[in-house]
Amino acid sequence: MDRFEGKSVIVTGAASGFGTAIAEKFANEGASVVCADLNLLGATGVADSLPGAIPFEIDVADEAQNKAMIQAAVDHFGKIDVLCCNAGVPHRGNYMIRMPVEDFDRMWAINVRSIFLAVRAAIPHMPEGSSIISTASIGGKRPRAGLVPYNASKAAVINLTQGMAVEMAPKIRVNCVCPVSAATNFDFQSMGQRDLPEEMEKKVIDGIPMARRATPEDVADAYAFLASDEAKFLTGVALDVDGGRSIQ
Repeated sequence: MDRFEGKSVIVTGAASGFGTAIAEKFANEGASVVCADLNLLGATGVADSLPGAIPFEIDVADEAQNKAMIQAAVDHFGKIDVLCCNAGVPHRGNYMIRMPVEDFDRMWAINVRSIFLAVRAAIPHMPEGSSIISTASIGGKRPRAGLVPYNASKAAVINLTQGMAVEMAPKIRVNCVCPVSAATNFDFQSMGQRDLPEEMEKKVIDGIPMARRATPEDVADAYAFLASDEAKFLTGVALDVDGGRSIQ
């Protein structure tokens, strides 16, 4: 399938987890992809494995670096058809009163401010029919104790998505994906580890009707759908990729 043949796509956070799967999904369906990440070595490894992809080193919280990323995409591919604002940082599972203010500020800079910066820089280079997609979280809709700052930042991503969708319609569609706890190296519940302790893993799975955590491929499939013509009338959507957790 070549749904994205001739399309130019930027994926932030492309060096691992969701971002790698998203970059692979678009490239495998014909797109030229900018694999952007703070981890240049990782981004380069992903880009080198994909046809027509290039790496880009970026701190997504920095305005100048976002502008440079957009310019690199335009220089290489001439336009931006899909902007995937996937980069984010997890919460290490602690009550907010124990979280350093500096960590809170950095989390919001990466999870929320980065989207604002990337979108502002990209808009002049996005043709009619383009798509912006961000990674939020089911925690942005169903918050719980121990993850308050993280969940609040993801709720902000949902609200930002909906506001931008109204402002940018009908030229550009803006949506986001809300995964449940996911099997990636940066899963916030596992405090940066891929595997949870058995008791905690069972608790997580018991809360998901589909009886498993999300995978990077689940999220990549949702991104590709939202960017495709099959979703051409969808904007302002916060798509739950949660195995039914949100209806529990």
